[in-house]
This record gives sequence, C-alpha cells and structure tokens, in this order.
Amino acid sequence: MPWVLLLNKCSSFLKSGQRMVQVSTEPEVDVWEILRKAPPSEYEKIAFQYGITDLRGMLKRLKKMKKEEKKSAAFLKKLDPAYQVEKGHKIKLQIEVANPDAEVKWLKNGQEIQITGSKYIFESIGNKRFLTINNCSLADDAAYTCVIGDEKSFTELFVKEPPVLIVRNLEDQMVMKGERVEFECEVSEEGAQVKWEKDGVELTRDESFKYRFKKDGCKHVLIINEATKEDSGHYRVKTNGGQSLAELLVQEKELEVYQNIADLTVKAKDQAVFKCEVSDENVKGIWYKNGVEVKADARTHITHIGRIHKLTIDDVRPEDEGDYTFVPEGYAFNLSAKLNFLEVKIDYVPRQDPPKIHLDCMGKTADSTILVVAGNKLRLDVPITGDPAPTVVWTKAEKDKSKNAPEEGKREPAFIWTLKDGEVVTDSGGRVHVESSKGHCIFTIEGAERQDEGVYSVIVRNPAGEDTADINVKVVDVPDPPHAPRILSVGEDSCIVQWDPPLFDGGQPVLGYVLERKKKKSYRWMRLNFDPFKETTYEAKRMIEGMAYEMRVYAVNAIGMSRPSAASEPFVPVAPSSEPIGLCVDDISDTTISLKWRTPEKVGSAGIDGYGVEYCKEGTDEWIPAFEGLTERTSVIIRDLPTGERMQFRVRAFNVAGPSPPATLPQAVTIREIMQRPKIWIPRNLRQTLIKKVGETVNLVIPFQGKPRPKVTWMKNGEPLDPKHVSVRNSDTDSILFIRKTERKDSGVYELQVQIENVEDKASVTIQIVDLPGAPQNLKVVDVWGFNVALEWKPPKDNGNCDIIGYTIQKADKKTMEWYTVYEQYRRTNCVVSDLIMGNEYIFRAFATNMVGLSPEPCMSKDSAYIQKTGIVYKPPSYKDHDFSEAPKFTRPLVNRSVIAGYNATLSCSVRGIPKPKITWYKNKMDISNEAKYRTFSEQGVLTLEIRKPCPFDGGVYTCKAVNSSGEDTVECKLEVRPQITKEDLKK
Repeated sequence: MPWVLLLNKCSSFLKSGQRMVQVSTEPEVDVWEILRKAPPSEYEKIAFQYGITDLRGMLKRLKKMKKEEKKSAAFLKKLDPAYQVEKGHKIKLQIEVANPDAEVKWLKNGQEIQITGSKYIFESIGNKRFLTINNCSLADDAAYTCVIGDEKSFTELFVKEPPVLIVRNLEDQMVMKGERVEFECEVSEEGAQVKWEKDGVELTRDESFKYRFKKDGCKHVLIINEATKEDSGHYRVKTNGGQSLAELLVQEKELEVYQNIADLTVKAKDQAVFKCEVSDENVKGIWYKNGVEVKADARTHITHIGRIHKLTIDDVRPEDEGDYTFVPEGYAFNLSAKLNFLEVKIDYVPRQDPPKIHLDCMGKTADSTILVVAGNKLRLDVPITGDPAPTVVWTKAEKDKSKNAPEEGKREPAFIWTLKDGEVVTDSGGRVHVESSKGHCIFTIEGAERQDEGVYSVIVRNPAGEDTADINVKVVDVPDPPHAPRILSVGEDSCIVQWDPPLFDGGQPVLGYVLERKKKKSYRWMRLNFDPFKETTYEAKRMIEGMAYEMRVYAVNAIGMSRPSAASEPFVPVAPSSEPIGLCVDDISDTTISLKWRTPEKVGSAGIDGYGVEYCKEGTDEWIPAFEGLTERTSVIIRDLPTGERMQFRVRAFNVAGPSPPATLPQAVTIREIMQRPKIWIPRNLRQTLIKKVGETVNLVIPFQGKPRPKVTWMKNGEPLDPKHVSVRNSDTDSILFIRKTERKDSGVYELQVQIENVEDKASVTIQIVDLPGAPQNLKVVDVWGFNVALEWKPPKDNGNCDIIGYTIQKADKKTMEWYTVYEQYRRTNCVVSDLIMGNEYIFRAFATNMVGLSPEPCMSKDSAYIQKTGIVYKPPSYKDHDFSEAPKFTRPLVNRSVIAGYNATLSCSVRGIPKPKITWYKNKMDISNEAKYRTFSEQGVLTLEIRKPCPFDGGVYTCKAVNSSGEDTVECKLEVRPQITKEDLKK
C-alpha cells in the first residue's frame, strides 16, 4: 500500500480546508516518500512534476508525520496519510504494532467505531491489525484514527462518487403555439442533481413559473406549460458525467379543414346547402359568390355553429348558379365550390319517343373527364328520356375511346351491366352498383381505386331507337413516396439533401415536397417545412454539430401527401476547422526548408484528419503538394527544393467537411542556408549554483544555436575534462554533460564554448557537490548551576562543502543511557540545557547539520554534569475564603389582585439572598405575621401569604419585607375584596 493515493481531478473530491492537495492522475505514485527523502531545494521541482498545488500545506503535514514517527514506540507501521475508495467498494486499513498483545481502538471523526452488522470488520493477525469498511458510502468519507494507549495513527479516507451518466437522452420536439412541452431524460442514479440550460443560459424557476422541473427517481423532466415562439431553441441537460441536447420548434397553429365544401347540382325550387368544417370553432369567415360577398336575406341563410359553417339557399333559381367561396378570417386560403342549376326541359313527344341521354344537363360534355379521388365514392347520375322506358347498358372499356374513334380502336368491353325496368345490379365484389329510375340511370363505385380509371359507356335502347354516351373517369391519388434522399454535403449546422421525384405522381402534378429529420438514436421525426418545397434539392439548417441525423421526404400533390420515403444514410454535420496558426520557418538550407505551425483554434467535433502542405514559386498560382496524402504532425521538412528560388508555402487542415482556409507565410522565402551566430541558452535552473549530493547523477542539457554546426568545447576550472569520469555528447542543437556518480572533487566551474569560424560564445555552470558534515569539535561542560548546564563546542573541520545550518544537542542520564534531543538546528556554538533532574548525572553529545543532513558521528562531551540536591521547604499557598454573601432581592414581585369575599386568597413572590433573609408581611404597614387570619409559607425562596376567607375589610396594601446582614428589600401590591352576588342582587 503506498503512502498516499493520488487524488483524481474531480473537484468535488477535494474538501475545502481539511483535505489533501490535488495532484496528477498518475496511479499510485508515493509522493510523500519522495518528499521525505528529497532535500528542501528539490521540493519545488517535485511539486511541479506531480502537479501539487498546495506545497506549503503538504510540507506542514510532512513535518507533522516526521515528528509522529520519531515519537512512536507502539507502532511498527502506521496508517498511510490518506486512502481513496470508490463508492460501493470496500477498503482495508492496516497497521503493525510493536507488541503483538497490544489492544487497539479504531475511531471515526473522534468517535469509537462499534461493531454493527457487516459494515465494519476488525482483524488481528500477529503484529498486524486490520479495519475493513464494506460498501463505502459518502458518509464514510471521514478521518480515521487507530489508538494504542496514548499513541495515535491518523489517516483520511476519501470516497470517490462515480459520475452521474445520462442513460436516455432528450428528444427533439416540434409543437404548436400554446401546447405543453415536456423534455424528459433518465440518469444513472436516483436523486442526482441536474442543470437545465436553454441556448447556453441556465434555467431557473422565475416569478412567472415559466419552467417547471420534475424529478421522479432517475427521470428528470423540464415542463413548459404553454409554449410560445420565444421558447424555440436548444435545450441542454447537464450532469457531472455528461450532457444531452435537444431542439424545440414552436409553430403557429394552422387551420385544418375537416370537411370541404362540395359542388352542387340543384333543380329549381330545391334547397342548396354549402357546408364546411374547420379545426378552430372560434374562427369566423365570409361567404362570396363570384367574388362578391353574400349577404343574408329571406332566401339566403348563413350559420356558424362550433366548427361548422353553412350557407343555405332556399327556392334555388337560375341566377343562383355560380362559384361560391368561403374565406376564414385571418388565414390566407379559401374553400370553393360550384352551384349548377339543373333546368329540366320537357318537350312534347309522341308516344314512341326514341331514348335520349342528357349529359349536357350535368354541365359535362361528351368528351369531359370526371375526376375522383382514390378511396372516395364515384357516382354517375345520367338523366335519360324515352318512351317506352329504355333499357340501360353500362360498359367499361380497357382503354379510353370516344364515339369518333377509328374502327380499329374498338374492342369488346371488359365489363357489361344491363338494366331494365328499374332493376338494381351489384357486382360480386360489392363495390359497383347500377340502378335506374324514372328519368335517371345511376352508376356507383364505392371506394374508387386506380384500376377503376377508364372510359365508361352508357347505352339506352327502346323500340324507337338508341343513344350512347361515353364518360371518361380518371382516378387521382396521392403520389408514390420519393426515393431515399441523398446527402450531398454537410456544414457546421446544415446539410444539402437531394432526392428524385416519385415514379407515379398520383394523376396530379406534384406541388412540392415536405422534409423531416431526426437524430439517429431517436424515434421522433421533426418537420422542416410546412409549405411544399418545389425543388428537389434542399438546405437543412439548425442542426447540432457532431450529432448523427437521418432525413426523409414526402411528395405532395393536390390530393394530399404521400407516404414517407426511406430514410437517408446517417450523416453528421461538421464544419471545416479554422486555419492552422503560427506558421513559420523553423530551419532552412540550400535544398530543404523546415516548417512548423500550431493546431487551429477551432477544431470542431469532427477533429482533424491531417494537414496538407503546398508550395509554389513566387509570382505563380500553381500550388504543388509537398508530399502525397496528409500528415498528422505539426512540423514538416520539405526537401529537393530549387536552390536560390523564392518560394511561397501554405498549410491547410483537413477533416470530413473538407479543407480549412490556408495559413500562408507572410512573404516568400529564398531557399538558401543562412549563417547564424553561435548562441548558448543556459536553462534558468542552471543560472545559479547546481547543488548535488555525493553519489548522485549530474545530467546537464545545454541548448545552443548556430549554423553551420558549431564546434563545442567543455572546460573545468580552465582545464580539459577527464573523459574517463565525465561524458559529453553533442548534437546540432545542444550539448549534454553527464557524470554517473559524483564525488567531492567534481565541484567547480564548468565552461562551455561554441565556435563557428572566428565567432564564439561562452557560458559557465557552477556545480557544488555536497556531503554530510563531520562531527563538531571539543564539546565540553562549561558550568553547572541549579538544574542547568552550560555547554560549548567548536564547528566541525569538514562542513561537507556547504554551510552548517545548525546543531542537534542531545542529553542522556548515565543510569539509562537513553538519548533525548534538547535542541534541533541550533545555530550557535554554545547553549544552556535546563530542566535537569536533581541527583542525576548527565552526559551530552552534538551533531552538526548541513543541507544534506546530520553528521554520521556525534561529538561526545569529555566530562559529565552532576545535578546537586538542595534543601527545599514546601510552603503551602494561602487562599482567602470567597465571600458569598448577597443582599436580599425579590426576583418576582407581588401582583395586584381582586378576589371575592368568602373564598381563600393567596399572594406570592420570590426572593433570593445569602444568608437566608428574614421575611415579614405587612398590611397597610401593620405587621400581620402573628395574626391567626393569615398563614405564611416559604419554599426554596418562594414566599406565599394565605388570607383565610377575606371580607371587604381585608382589602388594602400588602407588603413583603426581606432582611439579612447584607441589606433589605420590599415589594407590595393592592388587594381588592369584592362582595358576593346574592339572588336578590340578580333580581335587581
């Protein structure tokens, strides 16, 4: 087990004011042990290396640990300063005791831990003692102490709480204005805290209660009761372990038409009713005839009941024929229908009247086409005349034909229905009904289908002749779905999508297309447009960069909207990164150039696939790739360039969205090697004396510059280095001096010289090799008096090649020869040792201390010091008795009272005083203590006067007086005695 587990970077894991410093996430590095062994000059370097942010606090704890270790006799091995465990796991704390029979106690935050269930397990194996904590929770994050007698070992346990993850993400939503919105997500832990944001701004419960937050176990819900256009945007939920983003679109409510008005054909004197139904019952509207507003009169009635609007025309006349339109107020559309007036002309005919088909009465011509929407009812009502009643034959050809079709176009009909004398014919499928009545023949198809399209012929015959008419029926439907859309390109928050028109337009021209998108892992599709988009290429915007999406398309014609197309291939909106920054020339020669740059400021979610480097000659626009493909490095060397040419260079970053804008050198570069003066760069830590202990390694890396490669020379104190003891390695940019195992003789000034032709630069580094000091000299007892001894000594001959920072003075009783430290890092060469025990004989020793440590050997005192016994008479201290006397003082006064005659009454008060005061009661300043009518009580300072059956004469002022040797005090009150109320008084 290491001395300390390094804490992770989670800020919640650092407890302010009482926890450890934050260090790097390198696993299980023994930082405490490194600090214990390192000299003070290395503390800052160690703190920087391991990311310690509070070095001062760590050094205080280190000093405390050292003191505890020196004083400990009961522990062979103490607890580590800190432990870390994840929530829900278990941790085992271990110590080693010096005495195998020693009893230990475990404390948590100063309170002894009791065995309760399986939470804590205590174990004792030989010299080892264990405390196991099972199923750790945040309540176990505390300070723990192991106690043996008067000695303690202290540690801190940190319980790391796992991050809260989002297991079910938010879904994009599109609602109409005024509707309720609920964003719901699910997290990995119940009761977790989450934060909601809209467009990067945190949401709170404001005064209007615009937003409501609901928490149900692992589910978290954001509720918007009535959505407005301002609520559109991106909503984000955050935990300490992740986040989820969704988009809300709020649309104005559209008016839906539940029932459209239909064309009418009405006979004279009949009633015409135009009726429509819309989605909003509060919407009003205006009726128009041929563009002129219709006003209500005796024959014309306009009604609006709920969602239904009606225009009723009684006693229809020929002038009522025309186009009728209903326009909802506030909406840019209208509903139109036509009123056809049916005028039946009756001509006198002889009894033998040939049959006649009156298609012109329907407002149709023989070549006209009747449109019917697939799924609707097709009804052909053909007026006929003839006497006697003709026989009706309906036929349907496989292809359209007319009466004037050439002879070769005629063929046998595919279907034939023959009617006579009002008979009703229905086909086997039950969809086609044919019937005739006086003056009409009716052909009906229930639920028209695409195969019902064609030319229907009606033939009427009687003995006087026959007549034929063709009716062209066209069945129209919604279009087929388009093909799956294709993603042509993507941007930061957009994409270009393209698709092919549907194979079949449903018999009506395609008016446009409606697009939808969804996140790949979601099930909710969001509509991107409400009005049909006429082109087959669309730019979708307002997407989230880095999120995978899918697209699909609907085709729209006059009949309606098709089924959706298949979804596109998933795609991720990304944007090209920004241009690389800091492009500069790192090195140049006669045929090569070295370029370097930094990563772009804006990378994006797609990352960077690599960099492309190009060059061109000055004055041309032909950019040539420096190498094939891309490089992931931020520096390159371009070779085989023409010597003496002026070249321009540029770098672009590439990702899936394409290349970034180029980063170009500000001016062209001439390809030739440049003479560079030699210059030595001494690192900051070597600009002062470098101190190393004997036996440590010296590794100096001195960078320099200069072209061509300079000549490098090392000297020590003006003499060449010994190659057997000191190693030197030189490169184009630096020189390394290496000493594997240092000795005292390696101290000195090392001089580095770099030279190019006649130009040179010099620099020096001072190295000081230090060792433990020698022992102090000539420690002797100078004087002894009372319980004190004066000591004196001289500094050591060998200071270890560094300054002596102090001395450690120890004493020992000659009987026990146990050494105790009197002074540490004592700077003077003389001292006084006090508080010695009378009758004992002492010897002394001294250690010298430098930055390396204590001298290996001490200097012992040449003679001892005996503390003489002296006669001492004990004089007990004299104490003055405390005066507790206190004058009387009433703590609760008497209260004025009103009582009824004939009933006992009491007066109470309370008093304090030392000694106990004498109490005297007075009535109207007359002493009543000995009168039989009154009784007095005194209990713990509470005084009570009882008046037996008072009469009106007993009213007056009552006084209580308390007197003792320290003073007196009085209180008084008024007593009123009211007469009793008799029956006679009540009668009065």
